[in-house]
Order: sequence, then structure tokens, then C-alpha cells
Amino acid sequence: MRILFVCLGNICRSPTAEGVLRQKLQRAGLADNVKVASAGTGDWHVGKPPDARSRQAALARGYDLSAQRAQQVSAEDFHRYDLILAMDHANLRDLKALRPVGARAELDLFLRRYAGALDEVPDPYYDGEQGFEQVLDLIELASDSLLNEVRGRL
Repeated sequence: MRILFVCLGNICRSPTAEGVLRQKLQRAGLADNVKVASAGTGDWHVGKPPDARSRQAALARGYDLSAQRAQQVSAEDFHRYDLILAMDHANLRDLKALRPVGARAELDLFLRRYAGALDEVPDPYYDGEQGFEQVLDLIELASDSLLNEVRGRL
């Protein structure tokens, strides 16, 4: 199974989701069966590591994001991944516009699909430290549900 998380710049929310799910898969013994990546709809940060505040908040909870580098989502990703999960409505709209005809990837909002009543992971970029903690709380919650779905699919 192949999963891609997508946010705007691929330096806060989506790399955090990638790191959290990757570690949960490792702990569950499923890391060899699932490819996890992240990308941004924009190209401003391509090649850069996740935001230092994201790395710091994640590391405090045991998630190491230091090896990740931002990349931009491409039309090929809709054929490469089984599941593409957007962090907010704007990202989902941009992904729908980019999606090629005949693409096989399932496309949805991460929180809407895996955290029930919640819809969007808020962008913490212009918030303080608490914004990054809130993002981690939401991503951890949704990742647990996603992990259960992955188990069922494998």
C-alpha cells in the first residue's frame, strides 16, 4: 500500500503526518508493507527540511522528521499512490484540479476520513508553539484510525 500526505508547502503538516504514520507502522510491524510520503501543492520549499518548529514538536513526542525533504505533488503521484490525503479543503481542491483522468488513487481529507467530525488540519506556520502541538494531536488521532484501515487492507 502507498500513502501520500499533502499540504501547501510540505514543511509542516504533511511531513508531520508522514513521520507519525511511518513510526506507527514500524511499531505495528507493517513498515515493510506500506510506503508513506508527503508533498506540497506549492513548490516554494522543494528540497528543504520540515519547519524547525515541526521537527522540534515531533521530536519531543519521539518522531524524527530530520531526514525528510519537501517535494511538490505531481500528476504521476495519482498513479503511484493508492491513497492521497489532503490536510485542508484548499489542498483537496488543488489536488482535484491536478488529478489526471483515469487516476487510481483515492483522494480525501485526512481528518474527515480518519477523525470523524473534524475536517481540516490547521496550518500552524503563522501560529505559535501551541499550533504545532495541536497539529500533532490531530495527526496522531487520525493516524491511529488510518493504521486500523491499513491493517484491514493488508
